[in-house]
Amino acid sequence: MVEPRKKHLELLLKMLITLLLAWAIYRQVFSRDNAAELWNTFKLNFQYPGIIWLMFAVGLVPLNVALEAIKWNNLVRSFAKLSFWQTFKAILAGTTIGIFTPNRVGEYGGRVLFVEAKDNWKAVIATMVGSLSQLLVLLSVGLLGAAYFLKNYEFEPYLLVSALCLGAILTVILFFCFFNIDLVIPLAKRLPFIHNLKKYLQHLVVLKKYRSRELATALAFSFFRYLTYSTQYYLLLQFYDVKAPWVEGMSGIATIFLVQASIPLPPVMGLLARGELALLIWGHFSDDQTGILASSFTLFVINIAFPSLLGFVFIVQTNILKSLGFENGNNS
Repeated sequence: MVEPRKKHLELLLKMLITLLLAWAIYRQVFSRDNAAELWNTFKLNFQYPGIIWLMFAVGLVPLNVALEAIKWNNLVRSFAKLSFWQTFKAILAGTTIGIFTPNRVGEYGGRVLFVEAKDNWKAVIATMVGSLSQLLVLLSVGLLGAAYFLKNYEFEPYLLVSALCLGAILTVILFFCFFNIDLVIPLAKRLPFIHNLKKYLQHLVVLKKYRSRELATALAFSFFRYLTYSTQYYLLLQFYDVKAPWVEGMSGIATIFLVQASIPLPPVMGLLARGELALLIWGHFSDDQTGILASSFTLFVINIAFPSLLGFVFIVQTNILKSLGFENGNNS
């Protein structure tokens, strides 16, 4: 690729990311119908001693990112030697791209910017393994939490038992697939028209490198990360004076995350759906609907919106075309 054209394309890509990020944050933070009401509620609660809850929640943000960075580093280390700081930046860059893409699939693209171009697809596969480990933790804890919460708050028992049994069966199947993840390779080779995808399927070989120990480690980090962001949510409930007891609160949070994970939605719709579900769950403990919605909204702001801005800084510092394999005009 001619050098001036490459520079122009690089600039165009970064401008596009800038515009999409600005649009996503404006759409999800500033243009909400109840944005002013949420902001007023935040200011009302922004005082001692309640502010201590907020400070602890914000203080857990770096830990949340760090746990994901360590998990991802363990999954890519067989083909990419990255420092902790490099993986930390990759996670934030993934958050940036993910905020304006459906179901946050852009996280894959953001992370590959920090590995060599020849390892891009391997990094994507490693990210999928990490995402599956997070989903397994979310489903497992979510089913236990939902069973406790729904049983104690008079939901339809037959519907509850049916849903939980179905979820448990699905979770067991996913656990089997996770710990036998290398079986994807022979299954993929049986797909029709697979000969057209041989260039990409060769990267699946990375799955053979994952032993039970590495996969169990990924699950452990996923659990600690789940514990971190669910604790953040609970702290924010306390900040907004939604006084749910700890056990009931954590089980309610597990229920919300379980339902949200079961119904994949674009970022904007996902935030709205979480808000509506939060009103149903936390309505048992508080009549302050604005405070309930503000808790979910603030969790999104501190864990997604703010980190995406920092990740944007790292993306701007990155040579996107080189990272994607177009340094010499060819996709590697």
